Amino acid sequence: MTGVSTAAQARNQVERLNSQQALLENLATQLATGKKTQKMSGLGNNLLTSSRARANLNSLEVYMNNITNADRRMQIMLQSVNEIQAQAENLSGSVLLLSKESVHQQGEEVMYDDPLTAEVENTRVGMTSADPSIELQTLTEYADNLYGVVMDLLNAQDGDSYLLSGSDTTTKPVEDTGLLDSAITGLITDWKNGVISNEELIADLTSGNTSNNPDAITDDIIGFSSDLSSGNVGDLTVRASDNLEVDYTVQANEDPFRDLVVGLAFLKNAALPPIADTYTDPSSYPGPPDAQGAPGDTLDKMKENFFDVFSSVSSMIENAINDIDSIDFRVETSRARINEVKNNHTETQSLLTDTVAEIEDVNLDEVAVKISALQVQLEATYAVTASVQQLSLVNFI
Repeated sequence: MTGVSTAAQARNQVERLNSQQALLENLATQLATGKKTQKMSGLGNNLLTSSRARANLNSLEVYMNNITNADRRMQIMLQSVNEIQAQAENLSGSVLLLSKESVHQQGEEVMYDDPLTAEVENTRVGMTSADPSIELQTLTEYADNLYGVVMDLLNAQDGDSYLLSGSDTTTKPVEDTGLLDSAITGLITDWKNGVISNEELIADLTSGNTSNNPDAITDDIIGFSSDLSSGNVGDLTVRASDNLEVDYTVQANEDPFRDLVVGLAFLKNAALPPIADTYTDPSSYPGPPDAQGAPGDTLDKMKENFFDVFSSVSSMIENAINDIDSIDFRVETSRARINEVKNNHTETQSLLTDTVAEIEDVNLDEVAVKISALQVQLEATYAVTASVQQLSLVNFI
């Protein structure tokens, strides 16, 4: 009589148990990881689609990081530029307080009557004090304070990177070397001594080009870095996509910033006051004054020359304030452009992520149901196996 339990039955039962256990382990792994397979080869025909989607996601991640970093730098740039403009506008308000008709210098007017004439001229030729008026003193102090603020803002940084140095982000764009103050002191002295005219003084302050004006205030004199001064720095750009690179360069020596710095340096210069010649006993006109004012033989002429130059410098500052708007607009345009690209990248990322998820991810609820069903099957298989192993001929009969 044939035995109830055979080797073949045992092997078949073992294989069934091993198969169910392997399936249970695979389902448990899927439940823990959320993935259909732990090997890319397990994706079968969908392997290429998944690989391409993941490669595109990695590429987009790089571009998104580029845009995030550039956007942060642009925000810092805009904060600096806008603060420079706001502070300069406050200065512009102080400039308006100082007019040709205002009290420009403390003390009494010095009158002169030419002893060689019979007529009494009582010509106004100076003042008895070199101290500036409150308005002028306030203006020069404000310009002095603002000069340092503007220099700091032009050296704005993101971490260790200078933002207004073009591509040369490791070099400080501008330093106060003292050369600018010395150069302007020399120009004012020459102007007061009649060596240069009002027009020549203004040209020296505004041209910046020594090819046709040897006394021009150059970028090197102002203190801009050698690379900025020579124009040897590259642009600051961000790679936003495979086909798009956006330029967001702002250089500290651009004309509006340059003119503002020079204008502030002029207004704060210690040689600028007094506006008119000062005479105190025992000195008297037409002898040399105790302190020299603007060029001119009379008080009215001195005031006229001073305010002629002062108005030109004020206009230079006002134009610089207005021109800063174009820099602000340029950066805002670049920022809007990369953020538009970023939004497109975000939508593409979502689509690619859905593609990868559809191919690679499992439905956790379905896996949980399968595990529960398989556990029931295993328990039944174990029970059957145990019963078969306990069978004897007597139990069989």
